[in-house]
Amino acid sequence: MTFLYYVLFAALVVGLDQFAKFLTVAYIPLGESLPFLPGVLQLSHIQNTGAAFSSFEGQHWLFALIFLVFTVLVLWEYFKKPLPLKPFERWCVAAIYGGGLGNMIDRVRFGYVVDMLDTVFVNFPVFNVADIFITCGSILLFGHLFFFNKAFWKEENKK
Repeated sequence: MTFLYYVLFAALVVGLDQFAKFLTVAYIPLGESLPFLPGVLQLSHIQNTGAAFSSFEGQHWLFALIFLVFTVLVLWEYFKKPLPLKPFERWCVAAIYGGGLGNMIDRVRFGYVVDMLDTVFVNFPVFNVADIFITCGSILLFGHLFFFNKAFWKEENKK
């Protein structure tokens, strides 16, 4: 796969995330919730200036720095020092990157991230579509690296 496919997938992730956030802001008043799957999930409109459980609240510079470093590392790895990543793993990196970019767009535009997915059955932070791609992409990436890509862990790849 070429780099363009991964970029397009990351752009699709950003588009889905931004569309969900647009609908949330347009149709759910701030601080209000709508039932979606009773007893499981409700749609809420929350402005989050931090990360999960409001950790690192107001630390916009930290999130921007982490995203910038991640961007540089992804580009450096792909073009200058490619690791033995399989295509599935690159799709996972694109999902993580797209989710991070979706949240970074919110931070730059609004100074906060719009969150809307609120679990009812468990005390869990309200999250958004970008967070889903970041979390699932990370879990799938590390799981796949651990179980299916033994070449990634060989010592000669670390030089």
